[in-house]
Amino acid sequence: MAPSLEEPEPVQDVIDNPLKARPQLVAPEPEHCPGPESEAAGKADSCAGCPNQAICASAPKGPDPDIPLITARLADVRHKVLVLSGKGGVGKSTFTSLLAHAFAADEARTVGVMDADICGPSIPKMMGVEDETIHISSSGWSPVWVADNLGVMSIQFMLPNRDDAIIWRGPKKNGLIKKFLKEVEWGEMDFLLVDTPPGTSDEHLSVNSLLKESGIDGAIMVTTPQEVSLLDVRKEIDFCRKAGIKILGLVENMSGFVCPKCTNESQIFKATTGGGAALAKEMGIPFLGEVPLDPRIGMACDYGESFFDHYPDSPACKALKSVVKGLAKEIGEEVLPDD
Repeated sequence: MAPSLEEPEPVQDVIDNPLKARPQLVAPEPEHCPGPESEAAGKADSCAGCPNQAICASAPKGPDPDIPLITARLADVRHKVLVLSGKGGVGKSTFTSLLAHAFAADEARTVGVMDADICGPSIPKMMGVEDETIHISSSGWSPVWVADNLGVMSIQFMLPNRDDAIIWRGPKKNGLIKKFLKEVEWGEMDFLLVDTPPGTSDEHLSVNSLLKESGIDGAIMVTTPQEVSLLDVRKEIDFCRKAGIKILGLVENMSGFVCPKCTNESQIFKATTGGGAALAKEMGIPFLGEVPLDPRIGMACDYGESFFDHYPDSPACKALKSVVKGLAKEIGEEVLPDD
């Protein structure tokens, strides 16, 4: 017989209460049990004599008291957008940094980037601010400002040494994400972009739960053309639908290689099953476009420079601007970066 997973927790309960650990009961729940997480847990008449009574009575109950504080903190942030994939190595952080620079090209707009990839923070490097530290005042933590209208928050700014590994379990990661939302003085912003790690687990559940009341505009899916990437993106789309997160669109990254000398395009990762466009059609979500590989994007990220400023006429830059326009349309924006 093939091995099977342990009996899963109810999906909706995990999505609604990701930060709440389920009480560890010492005996099976008896008949007429009100439930170990209900307000009556440990207090109801049916709880008398139950071995779990003390455990259930002391378990945390009700909504997270910090959520109203987070909602108030983010009240002046107009749009909150998650960057998701499910697959690692597809360029989520690169795309997030490019998207941030694209929106910040309009000096009338203020953009924030929250790096929720706790164990692999790369946004500060890509933004050219990895050696900065967080300033704390009476009003909260200040984002690290890349430009007058572009701020970043990441665990990278808190590490004693640049190469220190973050070896944390889920609850500690969730706690830091909460601090990024509750303690950081984001102020008035047009966009808050949240860069996430691969998967559909702790960080994603926390961000969705903590931001739900303040309002998430939706999520952008990033994929590469090959089926091994699309396979995981399908799971991420399923996560969004179960969590009630609107999918703003899908972007196919590394879609062909553009030679920086002759600008000729070659297919490096061939789409064996139709690529991002076919997946978007299959899943009924908007397809925002294809962004080709360009080695200069990697160079710009390594040096912490804006690819848009240095290579405005490149095919990749033009493709990214098209994606930005598509995203802006999905969230009801009218003013877009110039071509």
